[in-house]
Amino acid sequence: MRHVLPQAALAAAVLLCPAGAFAGAQVYEELAGSVRNRMSAALADRSVTELLFRNREDAHKWLFEMSRRLESRVPDRKQRIDLLRTVHFEATRAGLDPQLVLGIIEVESRFRKYAVSRAGARGYMQVMPFWIKLIGRRGDNLFHLRTNLRYGCVILRHYLDLEKGDYFRALGRYNGSLGKAAYPRAVLAAWKVRWGYPGATS
Repeated sequence: MRHVLPQAALAAAVLLCPAGAFAGAQVYEELAGSVRNRMSAALADRSVTELLFRNREDAHKWLFEMSRRLESRVPDRKQRIDLLRTVHFEATRAGLDPQLVLGIIEVESRFRKYAVSRAGARGYMQVMPFWIKLIGRRGDNLFHLRTNLRYGCVILRHYLDLEKGDYFRALGRYNGSLGKAAYPRAVLAAWKVRWGYPGATS
């Protein structure tokens, strides 16, 4: 069953849960061989990053609006646009809402590329290094923009599938805080209140 927070509760969560307060650590779990193979294959796909919209005008509108919202956090325009393009591409190819991924990045790292949590999680989406050995390739750099987002999106997709679409539980797993409400509420609030954009994934 999916957990849905009322709009008032989302707004309250935004005010009560400061961004960057929940950088955590995915918990190591053994994966079935088929799951590992599927996740590894998703990581290995290095197709060209592009915005997956119906038309160019929709893509420009999304980039403009998200760039406006992100400007105070990422002042450099080129860095901001690269981040947004990569978020949109990696989220969409993983079957995720790009705005959800922006919400996770806000809560996990405050959009800091080189953020490191106390547990050792790295980068924008705070990916734990054990994932490299589990599903990746030796030498993968979790501070590299596309690598970090690719891992983060593949991992979140895995948890969403595991939890049959339940965002609340999947986000808890992603952060290593399953069973606690603070992190899922903060991400869901950021997603819906700050990064919501109708029709973004077309």
